[in-house]
Amino acid sequence: MLASLACASGAAVRPAALLRSPSSPSSAASLVALAVRLATTSLASPSLAAASSSSSSDVPERWRFARRGNGGPRGRSDCGEAPSQSRDFSAAAYASLRSVSTRRIRPAFLRGSVRSNATDADATSRGDGDDGDDGKRYDFDLLVIGAGSGGIAAARRAASHGANVAVAERGKLGGTCVNVGCVPKKVMYNAASISETLHDMHHHGFTGYDSGAVGFDWNYLTRARDAYVARLNGIYERNLASSGVTQLRGRAALDRGEDGGVVVRVATSDDRQSTYRARHVLVAAGGRPSVPPGSDGSVAKLAIDSDGFFDLASLPRRAVVVGAGYIAVELAGVLQALGSDTHLVLRKERALRNFDDMLSETLDEEMVRHGIRVVRNTGGVDRIEEEEEGGKDGTKTVFLNDGGTIEGVDVVVVAAGRVPSVESLNLDGVGVDQNEGGYIMVNEYSETNVDGVFAVGDVTGNVELTPMAIAAGRRLADRLFGPPSFRDAKVSYENVPTVVFSHPPIGTVGLTEREAVDRYGRDNVKIYRSKFSNLYYGPWRVDPDEKPKTAMKLVCAGRDELVVGLHVIGMGSDEMLQGFGVAMKMGATKADFDS
Repeated sequence: MLASLACASGAAVRPAALLRSPSSPSSAASLVALAVRLATTSLASPSLAAASSSSSSDVPERWRFARRGNGGPRGRSDCGEAPSQSRDFSAAAYASLRSVSTRRIRPAFLRGSVRSNATDADATSRGDGDDGDDGKRYDFDLLVIGAGSGGIAAARRAASHGANVAVAERGKLGGTCVNVGCVPKKVMYNAASISETLHDMHHHGFTGYDSGAVGFDWNYLTRARDAYVARLNGIYERNLASSGVTQLRGRAALDRGEDGGVVVRVATSDDRQSTYRARHVLVAAGGRPSVPPGSDGSVAKLAIDSDGFFDLASLPRRAVVVGAGYIAVELAGVLQALGSDTHLVLRKERALRNFDDMLSETLDEEMVRHGIRVVRNTGGVDRIEEEEEGGKDGTKTVFLNDGGTIEGVDVVVVAAGRVPSVESLNLDGVGVDQNEGGYIMVNEYSETNVDGVFAVGDVTGNVELTPMAIAAGRRLADRLFGPPSFRDAKVSYENVPTVVFSHPPIGTVGLTEREAVDRYGRDNVKIYRSKFSNLYYGPWRVDPDEKPKTAMKLVCAGRDELVVGLHVIGMGSDEMLQGFGVAMKMGATKADFDS
């Protein structure tokens, strides 16, 4: 999304201001369309291409964006100077700069190696062993610990600015999202959605579902999923290489050098250790599932966590999912739709208690309608016992803290929370502050209390979502290594669109109704609701009350009814949310939605 759209003249068109302009489009949808149209024009228009390259006598046939020459802080030129060098960039993920010409519209990803093409004048520092202004000798400008979404995004963005960058990682590239999170989860969600469609096909005139003609092969799906993930691992590796980022394979930890400065020690699998010094160190090590041990340690021993879900060799006949967050409801929905007899164990009354009440209540109704057995107010799992006759592969009995039991269970999946992966980083040894949960404490600029050490993503506990880690990493790299216009670059954690791939899916952005009342007061908040059956269910010959429902809520504040919260549950809510998120970022009101 573009926060401001740069015109060829250098003046910035600010969408938020357009909302208040009498001559501007009155609907948020029109503003979104206008933003897309202007952004597309600025990136693809031949006339703008010529204008942005007017200072060069050699205009390439393909789009080429100029690398700025020497000048200004950190060797960067101000806009208006002729480019010293040009490179091809991908068309993905452009960032628009404020009050500059379209020549300065800068892409996030770079084709070709930064190191092999950049000149000394272009970079903050080039090559290993550069001396800094403080008299110290540095191996890298930026060393990132963790090659997940946030770490890779920061590394590649910094490299695109000409920085000498390294990434230390001991596991598979891509972090949680690619390997045991968003990507494989969405593959399983898609399969579960297909299963539901097959189950519904008789409502639309298709036959054969009940005849046994339709089968499902768990192993085929998981092999295809894992092959796709492995392909993504390779893409990440090639992208780092093409961006000129050095990969350091091993376990990284912070330490103090002989002069008292922060260094990074990387230990490889064969116990060799190397020490590196960087001007800036970014901790982006991510998080991991947390499994309570139970009263006798049996829960940690006999249950699996959400990562282990992706290692299941077969579809369990009966499964218990423990947890009330979005990971728990997502996994429960997948297992139930694919054929498992699924129990969802909740400590309290409902799942997603921190979401808007409409979402949690509607999801609760739909999970029950889908056949998930919701076990409420249990206080959690006390212990798990494995049947003696079954041995290692036997079924289990789950004992709950309220005295209840669930017998004949093949798999217990605990998705009761996550913690930051910081145990091996030696944060205490260098004095990095953490809160009670172990999360690294940072300010709005991703800075820790230790000079030169930064943190983004799940290790900070700030909106633990992949797009936020990516955005935070890129803004940090822009601020550290970019031109002066990025001096105050920082990520916004306000109005972050969030999707839960439950069954049905959820889309939510902004404040819940309770949060809006707490912030603005009950008299200053107005709620708009709608509940209906999607047209997909129109021809179903069932009672209208039995058809799955879509529910929507707008939370508005103030006399102008500024939309401060938007919540949707139902078919298609995951895909429609992004446009609403743009509208809210632009300051849309209820009148904009109505127009």
